[in-house]
Amino acid sequence: MNKIKVLFICVHNSARSQMAEALLNHLGGELFQVESAGLEPGELNPLAVEAMSQMGIDISSKTTQSVFDLFKKGKSYNYVITVCDESQSERCPIFPGRVQRLHWSFRDPSALEGSYEEKLKTTIKIRDEIADKIQQFLEQINKIIN
Repeated sequence: MNKIKVLFICVHNSARSQMAEALLNHLGGELFQVESAGLEPGELNPLAVEAMSQMGIDISSKTTQSVFDLFKKGKSYNYVITVCDESQSERCPIFPGRVQRLHWSFRDPSALEGSYEEKLKTTIKIRDEIADKIQQFLEQINKIIN
């Protein structure tokens, strides 16, 4: 069976889409080929790295990438999932082509305020929200393929 290709997109590809990519790779096993990208790729967010590390997933060596670069390479996906929050939805990039599009709204860890510990605690909550959405997605995929 061909792998199901999934692309997670957010504005900077620094936290939410990176966490979603890592979680689907971790929870979805060999069924998926997963990537993430952003409209304006930035630097990997240390809060996302720490939040994932606390659950045993190392994303520290990941780099950010542009959604436009993936398009120019001729990449195609079965699912493109945007993970921008509602306040950024107009800036959240789209990926053209015949694809199933989904939108999951999550807060942006780079916009959090407070101490590092407070921001990390909220980033962990966002990570857990993403993990819950990934579990729901996996249940839907299992219904489709079985």
